[in-house]
Amino acid sequence: MTDLSVTLFGVKFKNPVWVASGTFGYGVEAREIFDVSKIGAVVTKGLSLKPRMGNEPPRIVETPCGMLNSIGLQNPGVEKFMTEIYPKIETIDTHFIANVFGETEEEYVEVCLTLESAEKIVAYELNVSCPNVKKGGIVFGHDPVILGSLVESIKKCVKKPLLVKLSPNVTDVTEFARVCIESGADGLVLINTLLGMVINIEKEKPDLSTKTGGLSGPAILPIAVRMVWETFEKFGKRLPIIGVGGITTEMDALQHIYAGASAVQVGTANFFEPLAPIKVLEGLEKFMERKGISNFSQLVGRAHRMDVKV
Repeated sequence: MTDLSVTLFGVKFKNPVWVASGTFGYGVEAREIFDVSKIGAVVTKGLSLKPRMGNEPPRIVETPCGMLNSIGLQNPGVEKFMTEIYPKIETIDTHFIANVFGETEEEYVEVCLTLESAEKIVAYELNVSCPNVKKGGIVFGHDPVILGSLVESIKKCVKKPLLVKLSPNVTDVTEFARVCIESGADGLVLINTLLGMVINIEKEKPDLSTKTGGLSGPAILPIAVRMVWETFEKFGKRLPIIGVGGITTEMDALQHIYAGASAVQVGTANFFEPLAPIKVLEGLEKFMERKGISNFSQLVGRAHRMDVKV
């Protein structure tokens, strides 16, 4: 028998296969496709203090082996989530992690405090790829001082674990990982989307209304795996790393896991293969059975142990 359960930041998950924010709604929609309770956790679409309409279309464009999006974090706001959406997810037998964001530290804190009473929400995932309006529009996740202050401010006010989803659009992601660790974060999520652009030659202008957007999908897998590897290599087991970026199959997931991820998130694959999370989960179980590995924890960071042969 294989044991895929994982205990991270004091929470036991039935397995390490989660779904990424912004690719799975709030977990309610997918119930018509498969049993959502089979996956380890649902990371909700981003939640802000006030409702957001998002950016003007066009805001999605397909790219080779991926997609570019500039949705603009459209969401109904945390209050409406609590009154209209949260009651629907209470019946789903898996954990939920709320992806949260704001334009100021105070907004981040207020969103988290609103969710503190929601028992199904076991942790927060900070989206720090947002501009800080009080600091001249500097992105939270691009300035280590601003990032550290944000993490510290939220940790002082909440009881639930705090994960930080790091931006890959920096010189050295491990420096930002270090800041999060020193500021009290309970886990790291690597990585968010990469900044990119597509130009429509016929229209002679960028395809997206915002000109640039976030690149995701299979094309970014090697970059995500590299950043998970570097972070695990530098900080080891000081706190869990959640791998996300380019995962479509169990072999993609295993690259993240062997690099040091204690759990993984399936993202863009949900759009073109709605059963991807289930297939990744089933594939991991079969892989462990084939290799004679009984406990999932034996796989985490395995590629760093050069003496291990499989």
